[in-house]
Amino acid sequence: MMMVRIGLMGFVAAALIFASGPQASAADGEPTVIVALGDSLTAGYGLPQNQSFPAQLEAALKARGADVRIVNAGVSGDTASAAEKRLDWALPDDAGAVIVELGGNDALQGIPPEGTKAALAKIIEQLKARGLPVLLAGMEAPRNMGEDYVTAFGAIYPDLAAHYDVLLYPFFLEGAALNDGLMQKDGIHPNGKGVAKIVENMLPKVEELLARARGDAGSGEED
Repeated sequence: MMMVRIGLMGFVAAALIFASGPQASAADGEPTVIVALGDSLTAGYGLPQNQSFPAQLEAALKARGADVRIVNAGVSGDTASAAEKRLDWALPDDAGAVIVELGGNDALQGIPPEGTKAALAKIIEQLKARGLPVLLAGMEAPRNMGEDYVTAFGAIYPDLAAHYDVLLYPFFLEGAALNDGLMQKDGIHPNGKGVAKIVENMLPKVEELLARARGDAGSGEED
């Protein structure tokens, strides 16, 4: 009887090893999912979907050998507060990291910087509670909002990045803003070439985010 039990236990153990082995390998082979949480700049306002920021970023990363999928969680018109309210359903279960691109609509609407900062802080706190690495993409307020507003708004992003120890890309539109050849006629949203420039500039930070998502050693702290 004892030999039968031992035999059964061995059979069960072998079956479990056989079953779990391929599943573990399959899980290891899944692409890393990065969620781009943002407003119209992320959503791809005025552009074909294959020219949007998430689509071009995914293509650029894959061209460099990364096994990655970028989820477009951009909603045109969203403020930081509106994005915070939809955060739970905006994040897929398999999310591995998040790029947060928000605040532009807050500045255009003249929302007090402290309100924007508080909403972004709630987003970051929820993401960190889920163990998700974060890349915070900064924005700048229009100069016609006045020097005090512009200064206070600009300080939001480095302050939050330092406080929560998340990666920071200081200005999402760097390299495209104020360049007529890279912006749409509204002067607010980049065209396809402008998005390509943004992706080119952001790529090193996104690769650092990807390294953190994968737990790579030496992925570094933010600048």
